[in-house]
Amino acid sequence: MPSSESSHKKLLKEFTDLIDQGTVSQVREKLQELHPAEIAHLIESLPQDSRESIRELIDPQIEGEVLIHLQEEIRARLISEMDETKLVEVAQALDNDDLVDILVDFPDEVIPQVLDAMDEQRRQRVEAAMAYPEDTAGGLMNTDTITIRQDISLDVVLRYLRRLGAIPESTDSLFVVDREGAYLGAVRLTQLLISDPNQKVQELLSKDIEGLDAFTSEKDVAALFTQRDLISAPVVDSQGKLLGRITIDDVVDVIREEADHSLMSMAGLSEEDDMFAPVITSSRRRTLWLGVNLLTALLASWVIGHFENTIEKLVALAVLMPIVASMGGIAGSQTLTIVIRGIAVGKISRGNAMRLLNKETLVGMVNGSVWALIVAGIAVLWFQDYQLGIIIGAAILINLIVAAVAGAVIPLVLQKLHIDPALAGGVVLTTVTDVIGFLSFLGLAALFIV
Repeated sequence: MPSSESSHKKLLKEFTDLIDQGTVSQVREKLQELHPAEIAHLIESLPQDSRESIRELIDPQIEGEVLIHLQEEIRARLISEMDETKLVEVAQALDNDDLVDILVDFPDEVIPQVLDAMDEQRRQRVEAAMAYPEDTAGGLMNTDTITIRQDISLDVVLRYLRRLGAIPESTDSLFVVDREGAYLGAVRLTQLLISDPNQKVQELLSKDIEGLDAFTSEKDVAALFTQRDLISAPVVDSQGKLLGRITIDDVVDVIREEADHSLMSMAGLSEEDDMFAPVITSSRRRTLWLGVNLLTALLASWVIGHFENTIEKLVALAVLMPIVASMGGIAGSQTLTIVIRGIAVGKISRGNAMRLLNKETLVGMVNGSVWALIVAGIAVLWFQDYQLGIIIGAAILINLIVAAVAGAVIPLVLQKLHIDPALAGGVVLTTVTDVIGFLSFLGLAALFIV
């Protein structure tokens, strides 16, 4: 079975060839065979001049779903190019949770038109979901839920479901509420199907699935779904009243976005950055990060400059300097990655942070000792200078210990300052390991060799 990656590559090449050939009918036919998510992936992979020709050929009935799967920057740009009537039509075809996600990109004057085109019940549900930040449980939830009372029989519930004719996607449980709408628990569909129809709902009522507060962060929601293998979970307000539900498909999106964010942030980029954004736009975004790195490099160079006379007297120092900085950088990055991931998945708190710091410090000492001996031996064999070998070995040991400590402390401090560790941690760590590495190596050389 071909991998997803190879399928995407094949699909991209096929569409690129069709667009170049100008075969509009074939492009339209091919698009009809694809899932909206695949079309979105295709649009993201095409240069901007090809995106418009693809978008015009998308079936209007799925255009909204395609927009939902697009990166925010690309989606916002395409929405800005659509007229108001088209936007209202697109909005009406979407599920409530998807509509809430996409409405933030609509022009302000269009949002009232979208809401006015809805029936009263749907408008109330959408407005209720829009009241919560998009990175919370309330922002993730879908208000399309099925609720039942605990004092009715299972037979009544089954007849009610048959009368509905359809149930919302990813429904694995029915939520039980009281007369005021307060969440009491859930009944799994599997239990409903195999139990005696004469039983009361309250006999099957499970309180294992607790209601999530609407202001719970999406990270905590994702962690809960992962830990408990949930398919859906209820969302409640501060009084415990049921507001809606979160389903696994929304949580998968959160997990993917977090993974993309961690990867892109290390380069100072956003997971929503368009790969084919205009040159000026991309250049402007990257300039700031390059400037920050320049400042850190200048700091390291300033340290080296203080030992200019020392380096001139012994050229071997210039040859070996990159080894000290590089070893420290790699060691620190290992610790930094572990700690950032621990923070992201909620495994690090005030209670265990010090123990983690102690453990990473010991790891730095062990690895520092081992690699100090190895590098010292290489330096002695290379330059026939035992003093130089001792100096670089000591510098390696110092830098690896400092790197381990810095790799653990930096993300914790940045988190405390409400700065994204994935975004700034690498730059700060590189600065520390470079400065300490050069300072320790050249400083010891100035004291004992030159």
